[in-house]
Amino acid sequence: MFSALSGLACSPSSADVSKFPDPAINLTVPANAGPQKLVLAGGCFWCTEGVFENITGVTDVESGYAGGTKETANYEAVSGGDTGHAEVIQITYDPTKVTYGHLLKAFFSVAHDPTTLNRQGPDSGTQYRSAIFYANDEQKKVAAAYIKQLDDAKVYNSPIVTKLEPLTAFYPAELYHQDFVRLNPNHPYIVQQALKKVAKAKQFPAEPSTTAPATQPAK
Repeated sequence: MFSALSGLACSPSSADVSKFPDPAINLTVPANAGPQKLVLAGGCFWCTEGVFENITGVTDVESGYAGGTKETANYEAVSGGDTGHAEVIQITYDPTKVTYGHLLKAFFSVAHDPTTLNRQGPDSGTQYRSAIFYANDEQKKVAAAYIKQLDDAKVYNSPIVTKLEPLTAFYPAELYHQDFVRLNPNHPYIVQQALKKVAKAKQFPAEPSTTAPATQPAK
């Protein structure tokens, strides 16, 4: 992904957000449920973290690894591409301000290109795959339904290749990866690549209302 923190690549999505429909189904979260989490993989975690730190309703974003074992959940090993991990972010959000489905909309329309298999920009390998690591069957159903909805609407010229994978564990990345965009806004790569996504994220509309009962996931 990079050498001496200089070669990281995560090209901003060129998709028109206005063409993306809201999810037809969403999670039902009790009013007293408290903070919720989801884990997403969309290429390098620098850029996806930078995007979701600017989405209304998100309270925390942490870069890390998922899909492999604890023993190899470190940047040096994951960079080899053969540990099974993906670079991911763990998002904590307030369900009274934003829903799971709305965050998926940001994921597909702003955070990355979901039509490139094991690749984002010049970064290639399974560690850069597009994936949603679902924590339960409800998350999986909503994600699968939204992918089908987007494919049916043909918002992209190519089919979405995002994988749905069970979340067995989230492993936080090394400290120097955390909040990288926010802490290094003048880094040459961040200026050239990440800030374009961040600017798009800042324009991503807040969810109109999360007070109405969400639609139950399809059976």
